[in-house]
Amino acid sequence: MSTIVPGTGLAMIEAEMARQHADALASFHGAGPMAARLADSIRRTGRLTLAAMGGSHWVNRAAAVLYRRLGIEVETEVVSELLITPQPDRERTVLLVSQSGNSGEIVAFLERPAGRQERFGLTLDADSALGRCVPALVGVGGSEKAFAATRSLLVSHALHLAVLAALGLPPERALAMLDAPVRPDIGGALSALAACTSLILSGRAELQGVAESGALCVMELARLPALALEGGQLRHGPMEMLSPASGIVLLRAAGPSASLAPGLAAACRAAGSPVVVFDLSGEADIADAVTVRLPREEGMAAIFAVLPALQAFLVTFAAGRVDHVGEPLRSTKVTTEL
Repeated sequence: MSTIVPGTGLAMIEAEMARQHADALASFHGAGPMAARLADSIRRTGRLTLAAMGGSHWVNRAAAVLYRRLGIEVETEVVSELLITPQPDRERTVLLVSQSGNSGEIVAFLERPAGRQERFGLTLDADSALGRCVPALVGVGGSEKAFAATRSLLVSHALHLAVLAALGLPPERALAMLDAPVRPDIGGALSALAACTSLILSGRAELQGVAESGALCVMELARLPALALEGGQLRHGPMEMLSPASGIVLLRAAGPSASLAPGLAAACRAAGSPVVVFDLSGEADIADAVTVRLPREEGMAAIFAVLPALQAFLVTFAAGRVDHVGEPLRSTKVTTEL
């Protein structure tokens, strides 16, 4: 059963979102010593595994792109899969990411011998199993209380940014996005998708993990089918499901992938699907699509710009469809069953 008090779901989500930028900034600035320790481990072992469940896995999927751009050999794994098919016992750094630090799979993983792994955690609860058992990056503000992940995603990305900065990534542009949040007009996007009964969210590179966390939000809050498909993967077969009832949300960052978005949007529109583009490319608006214009950014700065805007859009989208949005029927905030 859920621990969400009836009538408070949306208010709790909005409260988390209201404080997420300040908590993310404070988390980054407080993470320096542990981030440096983790960065040293990554350099020493030469391998990084990012392991998580739920929304934390999608955070890792986005962050992995940025580690890879720094020349780090990185992989993202679902912890439930690691329990069934463990990795070979080699020197590697494993970063376990869990906002609660008490997910059933995380606890079970920690009970297994580390072997040659150097294990670290990333959590919002220093007193959790994860926070107690391994050296951990800890986000400011405590565990997230609302059902759907919002603040925990932004704070987790900020902690990843601290590690990336310790590895040599300049953090200034990303921090500027936290210091001066962008709140674009989402009214046109909501109108464009008002009649849709399913959504497909799609991005490339660092924004695909954000799209995946967005699809989870739709399923949790709006209780509608939602897919998250990387732009190339969307081209390879799933286009068959498109129709006017299937809304498309494209996330478009600056950089090499920006030029691929217009063609994909045109193909989706030809199938009858309405298209909304959260656009950080700095390029012209895509024809026959509704654009949510954001600053020209890529990397973690793009994540920090688009994630809160996408959250605001999807929470509002869900609130228009579900009574008592944010009050789960079948799920709990922390999943303890394996």
